[in-house]
Amino acid sequence: MGVSPTFLDTSAYSAFKRGHDDIRRRIQTASRILVNPVVLGELRAGFLKGTLLDKNLTELSDFLAAPRVRVVAIDEETAERYAVILRSLQKAGQPIPTNDVWIAASAMQHGARLLTIDHHFERVQQVFSEIFLP
Repeated sequence: MGVSPTFLDTSAYSAFKRGHDDIRRRIQTASRILVNPVVLGELRAGFLKGTLLDKNLTELSDFLAAPRVRVVAIDEETAERYAVILRSLQKAGQPIPTNDVWIAASAMQHGARLLTIDHHFERVQQVFSEIFLP
């Protein structure tokens, strides 16, 4: 059985770009790195608020072009997992942001470890999250 891929949450990519040592090492050693359109949308929305739009877009494009990195689609299978995770969080009375449910659903779908600095992912029992301090 191969090593599971690493799924990057928006917060992990941002921390990586800010030079977070632990996340940088984890990304450098990952055999495969996955992101989904939700992560890309959150990143691009953040870039639009800043003053380094062209630089950030170029760096993201370069990152996505790396052979180990893949953008995974959100499809019907993702939606099924989204529903399971959302219902579980609702029943526990512990909701998390909707975009993060989609991110967790993608990680679950692809059997990936979710790399993040957002501690609310601890509530998602269906996904193994590696949560780092900011």
